[in-house]
Amino acid sequence: MRRRDNGRALFVGRFQPFHYGHLSALKWILEREGEVVIAVGSAQYSHSFKNPFTLGERLEMIAAVLKGEGLWTRVIPVGVPDTDGKHSLWVQLVISYSPRFTRVYTNEPLTRMLFEEAGYEVRGIPFFKRDLYEGTRIRRLIAQGGDWERLVPPAVARLIREVGGVERLRRLWEMEQEKKAREEGKHPIPPL
Repeated sequence: MRRRDNGRALFVGRFQPFHYGHLSALKWILEREGEVVIAVGSAQYSHSFKNPFTLGERLEMIAAVLKGEGLWTRVIPVGVPDTDGKHSLWVQLVISYSPRFTRVYTNEPLTRMLFEEAGYEVRGIPFFKRDLYEGTRIRRLIAQGGDWERLVPPAVARLIREVGGVERLRRLWEMEQEKKAREEGKHPIPPL
């Protein structure tokens, strides 16, 4: 059931981790909306290279940054789990996990299609230095000891260090590379 415009929009992402591109996009949305529901997707996943941080850790990152930016009172973060390929169910899940919203901001084509099919207005977001602020790239830099801290707000860098995220990502990256090597037959599984 759609309700009248309440000036509240939805911004969906995994935020693995929350970086300056996300912050720029959120500020851009807040120039157009009274409030934003930040739907932290893939809420049930953590401890993989694609999703290294827990929902709680991501919510802490977002809260710390937005409080420091003076935006906390205009944002409502929520966790939303994936439906593991049951795409037709996902929008209803987002709706049930979120406060009411009237518009959706996303650049992800499937998310756009699903919300449009559900009758929502969907708007795109400008990319803010996408080549620089991209989650996979930032995770790889963290894992490989690169210069990642300039790509995330200081509060996020601090939290990543506090939760052992640098070591976690390094180990997850190593596990992923070992798995790929085994699958390619480069490193057979050692005998028992």
